[in-house]
Amino acid sequence: MKTTSQHIDSKLNTPLRIVKPSEKGFTLVEVGAAMLILLISLLGVTAVFAYAVSFNAGNSNRARALVILQQEVENLRSAKFTPTKTDTLLAGGTHATKVVVTPDGGSFSINLTVDDDPFTTGVQINTAKSIKEITASVTLNRPTAGWQTSVPSLIVLRRVRGN
Repeated sequence: MKTTSQHIDSKLNTPLRIVKPSEKGFTLVEVGAAMLILLISLLGVTAVFAYAVSFNAGNSNRARALVILQQEVENLRSAKFTPTKTDTLLAGGTHATKVVVTPDGGSFSINLTVDDDPFTTGVQINTAKSIKEITASVTLNRPTAGWQTSVPSLIVLRRVRGN
């Protein structure tokens, strides 16, 4: 008959349990490796979130630029271009840059060029012509890095002298 020896915990007066090798916990090296893997994966997730925030901010700026461009087009469409009167907004040449500041502090530049003879190369100024080609572009003044620096909102439209 086999006898087993038991070790007694002197404080609790209970037998101590003998731990088998298969019941051991994690070693300090294993815990450290797991934490390192977790840290690397969390850094990757953080980088993706930062990219998403930047991309969404760019989309917001692009949408605001398109709204400003739409307002400028509406102003151009409502300007008079008749045989007796042509509004100064439709005067031929390159107009001074306008700066629009949005309520949230965004600053956009509007560049406007009016060509009195769109069928000739370059910008022509000739008040006798009855057609104008208008190029309007809106750019963000302080763009963040990336695609925002290279994509202005641009429109080209033509106006014909009306009655």
